[in-house]
Amino acid sequence: MDFNVKKLACDAGVFFTRAVQFTEEKLGQAEKTELDPHLENLITRADCTKNWTEKILRQTEVLLQPNPIDHTGARIEEFIYDKLEKKLPSRTTNAELLGQYMVDAANEFGSGTPYGSTLITVGEYQKRLGTAEREFLQTSATTFLTPLRNFLEGDWRTISKERRILENRRLDLDICKARLKKAKQAEVKAAAAPDFQETRPRNYVLSASASALLSEEVDKAEHELRVAQTEFDRQAEVTRLLLEGISSTHLNHQRCLQDFAEAQATYYAQCHHYMHELQRELSRCANSVSTPHQSAACPNPVSAAFPSGPSSPGTRKAKVLYDYDAHDSSELSLLADELITVYTVPGMDPDWLVGERGNEKGKVPVTYLELLS
Repeated sequence: MDFNVKKLACDAGVFFTRAVQFTEEKLGQAEKTELDPHLENLITRADCTKNWTEKILRQTEVLLQPNPIDHTGARIEEFIYDKLEKKLPSRTTNAELLGQYMVDAANEFGSGTPYGSTLITVGEYQKRLGTAEREFLQTSATTFLTPLRNFLEGDWRTISKERRILENRRLDLDICKARLKKAKQAEVKAAAAPDFQETRPRNYVLSASASALLSEEVDKAEHELRVAQTEFDRQAEVTRLLLEGISSTHLNHQRCLQDFAEAQATYYAQCHHYMHELQRELSRCANSVSTPHQSAACPNPVSAAFPSGPSSPGTRKAKVLYDYDAHDSSELSLLADELITVYTVPGMDPDWLVGERGNEKGKVPVTYLELLS
């Protein structure tokens, strides 16, 4: 292997000189060039952004995947699929797996038995909950976790690299300042010392030669200082521009937070709806077991309460927030952003309203609506 010994020695010398300068600054034995106050504020703000982004990212991962073993395995699987440039397959959630176990157990015990039919009912709703959770996890990973990781693994690495370069440029600048200071002190000291007498011309020549060498050292040090100052100023400007981009990062993460909150709202609304539906199904099953002939004769209370006229008193307009698929003929399917007319009927579950769209009528969940004045 061909090593450039001269370059290695030069790099080692620069590293050692910077280390000496840094140590002397820490000990208060050397002067340190202070950064512009605006740049210092940007650096402090960037460090704060990085630290809190890491904490929020880690805690969100714990929230979405509380099992540390599953979380580690999921991250490894995600890394492998990312390197292979393949789409990560959807994972079965714990609720979906529980639901499938319940359905399989019901088939084993007999789906026609009271216990078996109840297992099937609960199992199917567990699957719905699991599906909603999987969609929530996928949405959260795409809209929230991924942007945070991209900042830490992309933008922040670039900022850190440029800040390290800036620190090296600052050390080089202070080294040049110290070198120039020493050269000037040596020049002044040599000029003040009585090294020669006018009656001894040889000493005069030697002193003049030494003075010229010292003057050359001063000129060389001044040139190196100008170069170091130019490089430092240029790197400070590059670093400043990158740090000012943190404001754009904050705006992007703000939008990601809104998307995350929206995904949570949708997920919990679905869970709330599914659990109310499950309670109604289980209550219906319990009633049919206690009074088997009564359930067939009971009309749907909401359908019976629908008024026959074109509209009902106390109606309001409502905007649909999310798509909703009706689960039976008593309900009304909804499409996000559409406007419908809603009203209540006596004795109705407060979590539901009667919705009208043209000639269609049916129950609609309140959590899917934004009531308008």
